[in-house]
Amino acid sequence: MTTQGVTVTTGNPSMSKIFADTSTDDVWSGNVLTDTISQQSIGILQPNSTLTFAQAEYESGCMAWRLQNAQSLLVTARGWGVVAGQNCFASDQIPPTRVSPNDILVAYPLPRAGPALTNSLAWVTTTKGVELMKCLASSDATFDNFTTAVNQQTLGDAFFNSQMRSISVQCEDSATLDSIQIVNGEGGVVYTAQGNVRGVEPASRSNHYNLDLTGLNIPIGKGFKLQIKTVSGV
Repeated sequence: MTTQGVTVTTGNPSMSKIFADTSTDDVWSGNVLTDTISQQSIGILQPNSTLTFAQAEYESGCMAWRLQNAQSLLVTARGWGVVAGQNCFASDQIPPTRVSPNDILVAYPLPRAGPALTNSLAWVTTTKGVELMKCLASSDATFDNFTTAVNQQTLGDAFFNSQMRSISVQCEDSATLDSIQIVNGEGGVVYTAQGNVRGVEPASRSNHYNLDLTGLNIPIGKGFKLQIKTVSGV
């Protein structure tokens, strides 16, 4: 499996620290970031401190991160990384989050997929919770399915009988998100929305996401799928 360097600079108006790791692509497991000076995890180094920002970076592709309790697995903060050198402090603010002594920072990076292919990630929020989903190597101009990053379930399998609240999508560097759609078990389109590019590309509105939808109220039924159509920048 491939790896890449990732960092998260995080703190509050009084202090900050840099956490880093050489993380394995396409997994959460083992990708624990540690302080660049002490080599300690965030919970050991900063117990009971409050975080108000997190600036996450990766080398190439795309990346999600989360702050997670290593014992209870409770996730208290999450977000997107940006390719190294494209951070925006104003966009990296997070709701004030207290660090537990057992907390760890974990990264989920994906590399670029190759010519005419795109890797994408999505934070999906429903009334059942928040889950990271992925779509690997989607072909240009073709709808492909997102599945959960951990156990490869479709939207309907993971969130049956819940209400969709938000979707945030990050495609790999230079890719264009044409659109996403939610289809029901019969293949009918329940919801669709158009995306964009991100980062330094023309018409970009964010370094972090290609599409960010909030305030949704979409019932998720059995057999529902979240699909994405992209065009690679390679």
